[in-house]
Amino acid sequence: MILIQTDRDTLLKPLQAVTGIVERRHTLPILSNVLIERQDGALRFVATDLEIQVTTTTISEGKDSKPLAVTVAAKKLQDILRALPEQAGVSLESKDGRLQLKAGKSRFSLQTLPPEDFPRLAEAGAAQASVTLPQRALRSLLLHVQYAMAQQDIRYYLNGLLIVLEPGSLKLVATDGHRLAFVNHALAEAGGRQEVILPRKAVLELVKLLADSDEPVKLEVLANQVRFSFDTVVLVSKVIDGKFPDYARVVPAGYTRHFLMDRITLQQALQRASILSNEKFRGVRLVMTSGSLRVSCTNTDQEEAQEELEIDYGGDALDIGFNVTYLLDVLNHLSVERVDCAFGDANSSALITVPGDPDFKYVVMPMRI
Repeated sequence: MILIQTDRDTLLKPLQAVTGIVERRHTLPILSNVLIERQDGALRFVATDLEIQVTTTTISEGKDSKPLAVTVAAKKLQDILRALPEQAGVSLESKDGRLQLKAGKSRFSLQTLPPEDFPRLAEAGAAQASVTLPQRALRSLLLHVQYAMAQQDIRYYLNGLLIVLEPGSLKLVATDGHRLAFVNHALAEAGGRQEVILPRKAVLELVKLLADSDEPVKLEVLANQVRFSFDTVVLVSKVIDGKFPDYARVVPAGYTRHFLMDRITLQQALQRASILSNEKFRGVRLVMTSGSLRVSCTNTDQEEAQEELEIDYGGDALDIGFNVTYLLDVLNHLSVERVDCAFGDANSSALITVPGDPDFKYVVMPMRI
């Protein structure tokens, strides 16, 4: 039975949107598959890893309008479509437990699994809170903080991103215990307060899927899930059950030692110095004296890199060490011209902010070098 007849890109675009969460090797073979459903003149693609589910919809051009469903290896189907010429005409046909793909003189026969065995995430009921904002805005907020999430930390609640919905604001916070990134976004609409921790994989997938456009994205907080709806995509993710650290207590206040710095100048100086940093600990020393910032890195081969920068600084001298990767992460993900770097003493965390913008804060712990 013919599932769809269309051009390559009409199939490839929605398929690429869902295959990002698919693992090639899985204990459940069907989780490596994408579910393709035809119903009511629409073609729906669904993929899941049991924690996240992504659904996209496109218009069906099949001659037969009867409901039809099939599951097939997602990555294989995507690779085949990618390898076909652009604008190639493609037909998909479900026949004898196989999916037949035809394009010009090319023929492919793919194994399928029963669509009734495909596991779907159970809907968690009505939304407890929701907010709508431009895709560009949400994507920018995620990029401002996602690099600070932990990776495979035993404190599982750090392996994700905290979303705080409050009346008139949306806050995102990420920390791995060594640094913390915080961003706030003002909202026109006022709703109830909700806090959820979105898993790392869902965050990274959202960054890939959201467009740099003013088209809306709807964020809904459900009982134990978060749902994002935009364009033809619906991403539903389970949330991490845990207590996120009190981020407000981590952000220092009242620092008197600080300087304004051109972001790219500081970024490039750190990048050059980091070439000779210790590969394991990635330490960098910042030595501040009146009007000067010295950046230095050394490694186990007794090699040393040193950069000297002019800064508008008249405070007490300070010698402090950091993981250079943590400093570069924030500088790489900001797009502003200047940053404000504030310090306490050699044992206190540093605070990096954007001049004139109270909505972004980055805190990084010092390290002994």
